[in-house]
Amino acid sequence: MNLGTVSVATFAGGCFWCVESDFIHIPGVLEVVSGFAGGKEKDPTYKEVSSGATGHREAVQIRFDPAVVSYRQLLEWFWRHHDPTDDNGQFCDRGSQYRPAIFVHTEDQRREAEESKKRINDSKVLGKPVLTPVLPYTTFYPAEDYHQRYFEKNPIRYKFYRLSCGRDRTIQGVWGPEADKPFSAYAVHAAASGGWHKPGREQLKVLLTPMQFKVTQENGTEPPFKNEYDTNKRQGLYVDLVSGEALFSSTDKFDSGTGWPSFTRPLEPGNIVEREDRSLFSVRTEVRSRLGDNHLGHVFPDGPKPTGLRYCMNSAALRFVPRESLEQEGYGKYLKLFTK
Repeated sequence: MNLGTVSVATFAGGCFWCVESDFIHIPGVLEVVSGFAGGKEKDPTYKEVSSGATGHREAVQIRFDPAVVSYRQLLEWFWRHHDPTDDNGQFCDRGSQYRPAIFVHTEDQRREAEESKKRINDSKVLGKPVLTPVLPYTTFYPAEDYHQRYFEKNPIRYKFYRLSCGRDRTIQGVWGPEADKPFSAYAVHAAASGGWHKPGREQLKVLLTPMQFKVTQENGTEPPFKNEYDTNKRQGLYVDLVSGEALFSSTDKFDSGTGWPSFTRPLEPGNIVEREDRSLFSVRTEVRSRLGDNHLGHVFPDGPKPTGLRYCMNSAALRFVPRESLEQEGYGKYLKLFTK
């Protein structure tokens, strides 16, 4: 549903206190309301829903600005903040009122939800089938006022409940490294396909960290040795932080000793643009992403064989996609790079 510049999403992921707290901080999210969805009884109370007799599920309704955050990005966040393999409840809470679901308001939401569910199933990242259903939205009733922003009103009790219920521990076990991704990994990532448009400068200021913004939008340089990927030795791809364009592969990465991640060549030469850079009283060759038009770093003629080149990149301009997540994130065609 879209009301002018405001869209609505409805998710059930177990205890609504926790789901609300997981979404409220996301840039572009305007409001998160805890309540009950999917049942037939009108305006039920928390006590009635908790009995499991009304057919409702604890859920949250999210009002968001689609110009800042997309429904797809919210979906990706939702998947990784509940256990999609458990259809009998969530974590320590059992019963129909705690079963997860995605309630879709439009045909576009239904399509995106089904596609995202299929991607996760096909990737086999969970080791089990995804059981969270995609259901048509019918009704939503806000819960009593004392449930709204419960994590702020009763922080000690909320933290104790979340810990004792094993929510974060279970999510970590189900999703592994995926559970640790910050929202920025989804907020600025988009498949480099037709129809993608780069977010505006003000939106990027919200979505990116100050260092990411300085590097990618202001041609800055991050500190050497004190960055995310200089010493990363995992197998996978390095993609543009904003557009998602595939840029470099771990198979071409080497330790240059400079303190920045370095590569002998780009994975997709067509995804980068090289420009003359006369700043800093010298002539260098700047490297930018083609679709995203983001500053990445520079290329120098002092690298090892076989190319003799050193693509010296800023970690703050990149996002690493590990080999085990390539299929799920739409980079499956590159898996052949890592087969022995």
